[in-house]
Amino acid sequence: MTSFANQEYLFTSESVTEGHPDKVADQISDGVLDAVMRDDPTGRVACETLVNTGLVVVSGEISTDTHIDIQDIARETLRGIGYNDAEIGFSADSCAVLNAIDRQSPDIAQGVNQSYETKTAAGDNELDVAGAGDQGMMFGYATNETPELMPLAISLAHKLAQQLALVRHDGTLGYLRPDGKTQVSVRYVDGAPAAVEKLLISTQHHDSATQDQIRDDLWEHVVLPILPTDLFDANALRADFLVNPTGRFVIGGPVGDCGLTGRKIIVDTYGGRGRHGGGAFSGKDPSKVDRSATYMARYIAKNVVAADLADICEVQLSYAIGVAEPTSVHITCEGTAKIDEDKIAELVRDHFDLTPHGIISTLDLLRPIYRHTGYHGHFGRTPDEAGPGTFPWEKTDKAAALKAAAGSLAGATA
Repeated sequence: MTSFANQEYLFTSESVTEGHPDKVADQISDGVLDAVMRDDPTGRVACETLVNTGLVVVSGEISTDTHIDIQDIARETLRGIGYNDAEIGFSADSCAVLNAIDRQSPDIAQGVNQSYETKTAAGDNELDVAGAGDQGMMFGYATNETPELMPLAISLAHKLAQQLALVRHDGTLGYLRPDGKTQVSVRYVDGAPAAVEKLLISTQHHDSATQDQIRDDLWEHVVLPILPTDLFDANALRADFLVNPTGRFVIGGPVGDCGLTGRKIIVDTYGGRGRHGGGAFSGKDPSKVDRSATYMARYIAKNVVAADLADICEVQLSYAIGVAEPTSVHITCEGTAKIDEDKIAELVRDHFDLTPHGIISTLDLLRPIYRHTGYHGHFGRTPDEAGPGTFPWEKTDKAAALKAAAGSLAGATA
């Protein structure tokens, strides 16, 4: 990847609120997954949701021994978001919920339940591990430009979206409605964030709210509590602050736009910094490496940066369906690595179990922790922001061991 050092540029990332139609779909899909994980941790879930005017369709493949109430999960999720009044245009109590769930293909299941390595090992029980649920490549990313080791633009965009939800839920701005978006443009100088230069917030609102009122309220109650004061010129940013650029955002949510699971994959990850393998997360149980290996890649990248082996780290993992071990491990540090990148890759293979079973065990993924990932991003969040308990892929518990091993490696080659 190209190094951004010694350059000056603007970089922009966006986030969306919990009431955005695509995020509504994500949260329903992950609500279904959590319901299965709660009673049947080994259940297989690939749940897709569509929301539109007055309609929720829940489809996909689920194999489980427990009973889940799709209607109840969908309606409870909608109520929690704030779609509980027909006046808003979408109501948890009056919308139709259609259940179109099928069972997982046995052709897929046989590769997930017993890996290729097991089948070709002549009964060697030590290799009796699960295979990957699909082929593909997954990326993780970390940078030391923020305390949570996330790129600044997406970090601020998420925090603005969280604050927008907070002032809606607590009644501070009672005319706000659930749907909304944020967008932040950050100027970088010599590879480091220097200033927030452009800011956009679009938020659904009651018909009675005026454009000037919304703009003033958002500046006071959303922007100022979030943006670091040393990173923006208040007068300049206030003058250019874009709010609902069309002039009106009364019709929103599933009424304004059809929502689908998995359509906000850049919002879910790093806001466009680093690369993306293309696979969505929500509604997929941890046997699907689209999700679990992406979480592991973030865990690796964050620990590499926390260990001060690099200022920036991007990790690529790749898998073949039914095969346990990754087909490749690649490390890129954008010119910031303190030791050779191939040495970092060796340390990664030594310190992280990259099989699906190893990932699930390391990150303790067979738990109902997923609905809270369905809004405000999957990465860089604290326990309070992420609901009950932190996301385990955000831990930096391997950093000390990586740092010590890197020191030993340097001493051995000196």
